[in-house]
Amino acid sequence: MKKVIVVGSLNFDIAVYTPRFSTPGESVLGNSVVLGVGGKGSNQATAAHRSGAETVMIGQVGRDFMAELLHKHYLEEGMSERYITVTDKAETGSGVIEIDPSGQNSIIVVKGANGTLSDIEVMKAADEFRSADVVLTQLETGFSSIEKAKELAQENGIPFIINPAPHQPVPEGLFDGVDYLTPNETECEYFSGIRVTDETSAEAAAEKLLEKGAKNVIITLGKSGVYYAGQKGCMMVPTTDLKSVDSTGAGDAFNGAFAVAVSEGMEIETALKFANCVASLSVTRYGASKAMPYRAESEKLLKDYYGITL
Repeated sequence: MKKVIVVGSLNFDIAVYTPRFSTPGESVLGNSVVLGVGGKGSNQATAAHRSGAETVMIGQVGRDFMAELLHKHYLEEGMSERYITVTDKAETGSGVIEIDPSGQNSIIVVKGANGTLSDIEVMKAADEFRSADVVLTQLETGFSSIEKAKELAQENGIPFIINPAPHQPVPEGLFDGVDYLTPNETECEYFSGIRVTDETSAEAAAEKLLEKGAKNVIITLGKSGVYYAGQKGCMMVPTTDLKSVDSTGAGDAFNGAFAVAVSEGMEIETALKFANCVASLSVTRYGASKAMPYRAESEKLLKDYYGITL
């Protein structure tokens, strides 16, 4: 079993299913509300775990009732909490999510304890990097934790993936030497300055991100699939035709699965298609972490849709 290290966020999610998104100053009657486990880091770790990897989650929560739901999730999944620390400096991170009937969402994230995760907590797991196969992180924690994860990954010759979400100003040189940079269309436009509307604009945007030092760029484009540019050339990979009911966590599903694919040494096109399948299955279910599919489901879709058997 391959080992995936995820340095990232853990959130308490409040998901509201609504007939339509509200406008400023407007109240809309919702259909239902669901409390759940989220945070890009925890979602990605769950996706990697259910996709067949040993997953080491490095993160931080507050000392409050919201952390209890996360604790329950990790117990039920059989995932280690060894490197999930508790801080008195901030509350557990949270997300407020609106989901409309088409499955589209609008999300407000409060970093909370995620924002206080630093290089100190990551260093406590330094020994894990010596036996890891890939490291994955995002932008929902303190930047020193991300920079330390990158440093340890590079010291140990491990592929390092940054999902640059949510988009925000980042330290100079953060993307330099990153093995895989995986923005969606919005994040890609923010960091490249180019709006992605088709394959041509995706190619131009990816080139800008490669110029920032990333070795490979993967732009996730929702129903349009993914665009890849980097050391293996360029390609557009279509996604499946499964119907979405809740797109929350779809990008996290993709990233967690892609990390597993990299850890297993899959060829890039196969890795992208495998990750597409995991993301596609996740949006057919409600919720974030709990919507992540298991390996057998993803392999079946990979075979049925793409004709690939692992």
